[in-house]
Amino acid sequence: MRSERLLYAANGVDLRVADVELTGGEHVERPFIRTPRAAGAVVFHGGRVLLLWRHRPITGTWGWEIPLGEIGPEEEPEQAAARHVEEQTGLRPGPLLPLMRIRPAGDVADCEHIVFAAHQPEPAPAPVTAPEARDDASQDGGGEGRERAEWVPMLRVQGLIEEQAITSATTSAALLHFLADLLQARAAH
Repeated sequence: MRSERLLYAANGVDLRVADVELTGGEHVERPFIRTPRAAGAVVFHGGRVLLLWRHRPITGTWGWEIPLGEIGPEEEPEQAAARHVEEQTGLRPGPLLPLMRIRPAGDVADCEHIVFAAHQPEPAPAPVTAPEARDDASQDGGGEGRERAEWVPMLRVQGLIEEQAITSATTSAALLHFLADLLQARAAH
């Protein structure tokens, strides 16, 4: 990328156009989105994973996602991941271990998601309800119900991806990565 220019900015997201030099030396303009980094966690306990059932107004769909959100300006990724788990689920994750970094939108956005794995969650002292945890049933006509956090059997994850109940690239990659790590650890024993 040789240069970029801002087209529009709102709510921490910038729409930009980049002047990109291709392999043969040709220059083209490519639109892309610049976003803040985000952090989240795969919280696992007793063969189950903690997921959020969420409505996404842009696509008009409901689906399962891991707790994930923006990393604050003075915040380390691990702190942000723990904060988002607590705010979105009412549970405080146990020790966080690095799981993966992913750029889920490839060539159209520069977003980077940093995902941790956590075990041994415990109730947070004073659960906070994040704005995204409100009841959005009225926005979609009540079809899928209320946003919520729920423990889902880990062995159900692949089926949920196949059924399109999990469509988030970050959630899919993180859960499959975590599942592969579990299977590899079992095979080693």
